[in-house]
Formats: sequence, structure tokens, C-alpha cells
Amino acid sequence: MRLWLVALHIVLVGTNLWVTAHFQEDLPEDNEFAEFEDFEEEPSVPVQPVDVPEQFEEADITQGFEEDDVLVEDGDSEFDHFQDEEEFEGLDATGASPGSKPDEPSTLTITKVPLHLRARWDSFYLEILMVAGLLVYFINYIAGRSKNCRLAESWLANYKQLLLDNFSLVGDNGKNSEETTESDLFKESESQYSLYCSGRVGCDSLLIELKLIKRQDLVAVLAQLIRPQNDQAHLRIELAKDEAENFVLAIAAKRTAMHLARDMADISVYCPEKRPGEKFGLPAGFQIMSEIAEAASAILDTRVLQAFNKYAPYIDYIHISDQYSGPKQQEDATQLTMPEVKKVLLVGLNISIKGRMPNAETQEQMRPLLQLTFYLIDKLRRFKLSKEGKNKAEKNRLRVEEAFLKTTHAARAEAAAQRREERRRAEKDRILQEEDPDKQRKWEEKEQRRLAKKRAPRMKQLKVKAL
Repeated sequence: MRLWLVALHIVLVGTNLWVTAHFQEDLPEDNEFAEFEDFEEEPSVPVQPVDVPEQFEEADITQGFEEDDVLVEDGDSEFDHFQDEEEFEGLDATGASPGSKPDEPSTLTITKVPLHLRARWDSFYLEILMVAGLLVYFINYIAGRSKNCRLAESWLANYKQLLLDNFSLVGDNGKNSEETTESDLFKESESQYSLYCSGRVGCDSLLIELKLIKRQDLVAVLAQLIRPQNDQAHLRIELAKDEAENFVLAIAAKRTAMHLARDMADISVYCPEKRPGEKFGLPAGFQIMSEIAEAASAILDTRVLQAFNKYAPYIDYIHISDQYSGPKQQEDATQLTMPEVKKVLLVGLNISIKGRMPNAETQEQMRPLLQLTFYLIDKLRRFKLSKEGKNKAEKNRLRVEEAFLKTTHAARAEAAAQRREERRRAEKDRILQEEDPDKQRKWEEKEQRRLAKKRAPRMKQLKVKAL
């Protein structure tokens, strides 16, 4: 759909340029003196002589005025240039052209000359920039989409045999969709692919999500130059409920640890404190958030520490929790029950470093980390907390549940009162439908006694011991 919108935009811009080029000559000429060309020359009207009586010919026209009130201008008159014969050639003394009738006005004919088409492309620089930008975005979209698709299929081709050795079912997500590729990857978007696996002892399922850089988005590509990101593979293993102990543990890079402690509900509640990983033998740059100290010491054995020290740039986080409910939700007073939790093992791995396309050597580094994930699944099955650790975990969960009940007490009381009111309303409707006066009267008396008891003041009963 996005591709069709880009193509339609390009067609519209091209049509606009064509219309502008072919119909420019129909536009009126931009003439600053056009308003003066609309007027036609007024016909010259001959002046008829007027007969003046003789008694007024010799009259003094200056009678009644004093000499001081009369102004006399010396020199030529301002209309003397009309008397110049060389000023208007081809006209007789009356101002009309030879051979023309004196009563017919002269007309000025203006020939319509078409406006020359402007051949300078700098007049359309905005349109050119827009078309060029759309072409660059379209080309980047095609190239980025194909690059992400090749990267996802290459990743699965390298590790599919390893997944088949550990799971009996690889690639069946239960969706008969056309988005499923030939390599059993399910295409969530142009930069995200998923793969479902099941059939292993100790876990219910494995969901692999390949979250690649949005190479098909030109804005994301430009942002990548400022703040590089990595292609990542997120593994979510749902553990069996009875085959793993109850605790919360997270090991992550410093930046990722900050986001986990702030956004994840289980980590922010059970282990918000971050500790440096050097105390547990981890390389610099990693932090640990653990609910129970003995769980962290047991999980970080020699094999796990060796993997962290050898493949530290490719490990983003490891999150183990029996109280996983996803990202932290906003406080909702209407929520009456605690959120549903699951027992999971979450692993985040970097496929590429700083946005670089992974090569054969880089992809080979991922195999030991996938094997480490399967090792953690088996280790969580065998690991058992001590008695003190189990008691601490139970106390923490009871404390969280009590805090939740206190915050939702008012909402739960209101919901219970509303349910009681609905039951009484339903009972009243049922009594009224039976049309039995005795039952209706008894129900009204019972309702009045209940209301009277509710309105009555409550008295505390004191018990006095007999002497």
C-alpha cells in the first residue's frame, strides 16, 4: 500500500509539470501597462463657433475686478505643443488622419502574441526537488526491504539445523498467511520477522523475533548516521510452570539495564537496584538486577561467564522471571485483579554491531550464544532455591499482592456494591413480573427493613466483666 501511494504521488507531480508546460501560453501576459491599453482613443469633436452679441464684444471682461486680482502669465501656454506641426505627423489641423471620417473614432488593434515558453528549469526547482526526493525514497525503500529480507533468510539458513536439533517443530506459527516465506519466517513488517518453535523438555515454546534496522525508511537511515543501532534477535522462551523456581533476575548492558528497570513491571517491582557486573565476574559495561543473591550466583557459573567475556558485544540482555507481565502499565484504578504473569526466559542478541551488515564471521558468533540459551533452559530445570530463598520469594510476592489490594480496595468495594444493587434490581423485576400481591408486599417490607437498618446509626457494644 505504501508503494502505491509513492507511485501515485510521482504521477500527480509529473501531470502538474506537463499541464504547466503546455498551457502556459493561455495565461495572460504580465503587462504592467495593461490597464492603460483598454482605453480607446476618444474621437475628436470639432469646436463650433459661438455667436457673441456685439454689445459684449467690446465689454471689459475685467470689470468688477481690481488690477491686483488679475494674474497674467508670461511665456508659452502649457498646451502650445499641440500647435506644433512636427509633433503629430500625418494629421490635419482638425486632428484627424487623412481619409478618415471626422465622426468615426479611430481604433487601436493589439495583436495577440503568445507568451514564449520559458525553457529555464530553475523556475521549477521546487518540483524538481520533490520528484528527486520521492525517487530517492522509493529506491531506498526497495533496496532496504530486499536487504532486510536477505538478512533474515540468511540468519535462519545458518541456524535452522541447530533449532531442529533442539526443537521438534520449527516454523509453524499456526497462521496460514501469505506473509509466511519459504523459509518458515513470518513477516511482521518490512523490518521484523518471527519464527515459532516448540517441542522441547523444560519449556512450552520458543518465539524468535528478528528486529532489524528499518533500512526501507529513509528517515531511519538518516537517523542511523547520528545514533547507530543494531540488528537484534529476541528470544522468548516460556518455561514450564512447575520446572523452574520463582525469582527475578536480569543481566543487561548499561543502557539496556536502565530501560529494563524503568519500563518492565517485574524488574521495577522486585529488583529495581542495579549492581555492577564486575562483582560477579562479568565484563565492564554489564549490570545485574537480582531479587535473590543466590540465584544470580547459581546462574552465572563458569560456562556462562566465559560466554559473556568472549562474546560480550553480541549479548544485550538475559532476563529470567516468574512474574513477567510485559511493560509497565499506567496506574488504572478500575483494575480489580492483578495482571496475568508468566514464567519466561528472555534473551536479546545483537546480530550486527553499529548497524553494519553481518558477515560470515559475525554470524558464526551467534551459534555459541544460541547454544548458551538452550543451556540456560536446562539449568533452570535443575536449579533449586534454598529454604531461605524460597521464603524470601514468597514474602516478596505476598507483599506485592497486599499492596495491590490496598490500592484497589475502594474500587473493589464500589464494584461489589454495584453487583449487589444489580442483583436486587433483578429480583425486583422478577417479583413484579409474577403479579402476586402477597409476594410483592413481602418484598417491599423486606426492602424497607433493610433500608431502615442501613440508615440507623451504628452502636458499638461494650462488654463489661462482672466483678
